[in-house]
Amino acid sequence: MRKISSHSGRTYSDRRWKMPFLISLLVSITLFMITMFCFYSSYNAGDELEVKVISLSEQEDSNDYFVESDLKKSLRANDDQSTEPPRFAYLISGTKGDSQRMLRTLQAVYHPRNQYILHMDLEAPPKERLDLTISVKTDPTFREVENVRVMAQSNLVTYKGPTMIANTLQAIAILLKESKNWDWFINLSASDYPLVTQDDMLYVFSNLSRTLNFIEHTQLRGWKLNQRAKPIIIDPGLYLSKKSELAVTSQRRSLPTAFKLFTGSAWVILTRSFVEYCIWGWDNSPRSILMYYANFVSSPEGYFHTVICNSEDFRATAINHDLHYIAWDTPPKQHPISLTLKDFGNMVNSTAPFARKFRKNDPVLDKIDKELLGRSNRFAPGAWCIGSSEGELDPCASRGDDSVLRPGPGAKRLQELMRNLLSEDSRSNLCSA
Repeated sequence: MRKISSHSGRTYSDRRWKMPFLISLLVSITLFMITMFCFYSSYNAGDELEVKVISLSEQEDSNDYFVESDLKKSLRANDDQSTEPPRFAYLISGTKGDSQRMLRTLQAVYHPRNQYILHMDLEAPPKERLDLTISVKTDPTFREVENVRVMAQSNLVTYKGPTMIANTLQAIAILLKESKNWDWFINLSASDYPLVTQDDMLYVFSNLSRTLNFIEHTQLRGWKLNQRAKPIIIDPGLYLSKKSELAVTSQRRSLPTAFKLFTGSAWVILTRSFVEYCIWGWDNSPRSILMYYANFVSSPEGYFHTVICNSEDFRATAINHDLHYIAWDTPPKQHPISLTLKDFGNMVNSTAPFARKFRKNDPVLDKIDKELLGRSNRFAPGAWCIGSSEGELDPCASRGDDSVLRPGPGAKRLQELMRNLLSEDSRSNLCSA
């Protein structure tokens, strides 16, 4: 019998792995060659496959992936001069007994290009608020264009209180949601009235940078600093259903160190990019300042002013004028006097596009309609009104191209004001004093 060596069996078993190994190696080499061939082909066929690598050096492009870049995009977009005329978004506010005054102001500033939102505060009776809503919904032009709405929620607004700012911000949020095609926000009250037509306004603003904010401002100092910034107030409108005076506590607070306080007119014309910043608060500054002004005397005369003057992105866009003609009482000039016929010449010479305040149905309003606005029917007519004006017919009953403008003498007055406001001397000390 032949003896079988144990070594020969081990040698045979060790050879069994060689064949699978060779096959696997051959398959791997084949797959690698196919991969390299495909990569080489796609690299040369640039029209078939494009691979983009974003390097760290492309900082401007890489920043576009962050939320804060939305603000810079908006600023760049608004800075571009559009071939289309701009669009305004108006908030017109009123209280008890103001519904007809609000409608008159609305009709005087109406233009199909613009957006309008009306708010009657909670002090007005439900019937008056309902009548205002019905008047808007039954107007044939408003119904066709769909650019006028009445705020469904009526807020209690306290004079000089933060509820006025809260209501304004709510209206801005609604306007931002409802339309993407407006450039400036304008707040008016029922006692405001225009001194130029909307064609005049749109024509002049067509030649302006759409980054400019018109907001009268100065740094809060002196007696105003002690009487407005240091007291802690409570606005009853935040928790009561009836209007009452602000409640002032016995405690006083120190001044903020994170931002400087500014004050000015409550009537503003603000760019869409700036009010978006106030609503969204990219760096949380608008929200922090809003919380501070929740217990501040005359917060409507300080909130937007403090936000814009403490923002590096918007500080240089603030033009120190509210575009209103206002006649003040004797010092300390805290209350505007009601304008009458004797003030008509001063209003015109001011070159401002708006004036306040007016009593209900004061004769000076009829004079403004006739001599400045050419208004004899519902609206102050513009180039968009293509109907017949013979007899008592309404030329705005027929609507034409709303991008066509017909500027008049009001545009020349407003252009003169803009030249003065945009001069180097006028813009040299923005938000610094």
